[in-house]
Amino acid sequence: MANPELISEPITPFAGTSDASAMARGEPGLPKAFAWRGRTYAILQLLEKWKHSSPEGGGAGEVYLRRHYFKLRMSDGAIWTIYFTRQTPRTGNPKKRWFLYTIDEDQSDH
Repeated sequence: MANPELISEPITPFAGTSDASAMARGEPGLPKAFAWRGRTYAILQLLEKWKHSSPEGGGAGEVYLRRHYFKLRMSDGAIWTIYFTRQTPRTGNPKKRWFLYTIDEDQSDH
């Protein structure tokens, strides 16, 4: 099996479909679909989710939640790993907080 392809590009959530119950718990609301490179891909299945934290500052012992990761089976059969950034970026568009990290097409069902 080949390694997943590294993409690391912003993706756009399908408007009005975010999971409100997750947002009420302070987590990102995973939408039902994303637009990427001019196409829309629906999420068929959430396979896994995890969080990434890292230390902040000069050894003060504080740890901050940085990203929420999701492994998803998409409508084209591919497995996407995506992430949501907790902090808005210092540069660029502050609305771009969802990113497609990798795609694994070897696991597709076509």
